[in-house]
Amino acid sequence: MVALIVKRVAKDFKDGDLVNLGIGMPTQAANYLPSGVEIIMQSENGMLKMGPAPAEKNPRVTNAGGQASSILEGGMFFDSSFSFGLIRGGHVDITVLGGLEVDEQGNLANWIIPGKLVPGMGGAMDLVNGTKKVIVVMEHTDKNGNSKLKKACSLPLTGAKCVNRVITELGVFDFENGKMKLVELQGEATLDEVKAKTEANFEVCI
Repeated sequence: MVALIVKRVAKDFKDGDLVNLGIGMPTQAANYLPSGVEIIMQSENGMLKMGPAPAEKNPRVTNAGGQASSILEGGMFFDSSFSFGLIRGGHVDITVLGGLEVDEQGNLANWIIPGKLVPGMGGAMDLVNGTKKVIVVMEHTDKNGNSKLKKACSLPLTGAKCVNRVITELGVFDFENGKMKLVELQGEATLDEVKAKTEANFEVCI
């Protein structure tokens, strides 16, 4: 399921894109780049041209989630002010984030479930407001089978009307002019299955 989602998001990358991949599922998208496409990965903790996890790990070189990483030739390290200057200045082409809920207005909730301990929102609030294209990758339903694509988010928002695209194991949804649109089916998913598992209202554009 995860592979299906991240393989699809990798198809959205174009050669030369400056891309920020959120922790968890989004980081795996870098493993499925289309042939001939090279992207520049930015890590919000202060790295440009971030590379894959190396065989010999350096504890001082990690991604934003604290996982071992590497830096490619020509890359650079920098402080938080420079990192968020890139993000807030609109220089990042695409950010890929996980999601807890997305609603039909393109609102995103992805940082906290009330009552659970989390370290904080992190850079997500900056990424969803400063990046040219915001893509959310997530499973279509939660562990109880409830749709994560809502009429209205019930969890605290990370950003309002900030999502451009959502990719789940069932489909690809775009947000345009205040409307949510199903633009692709994923794998063997059927339209009836998507409708049955989606609380949000959406237009069918496939």
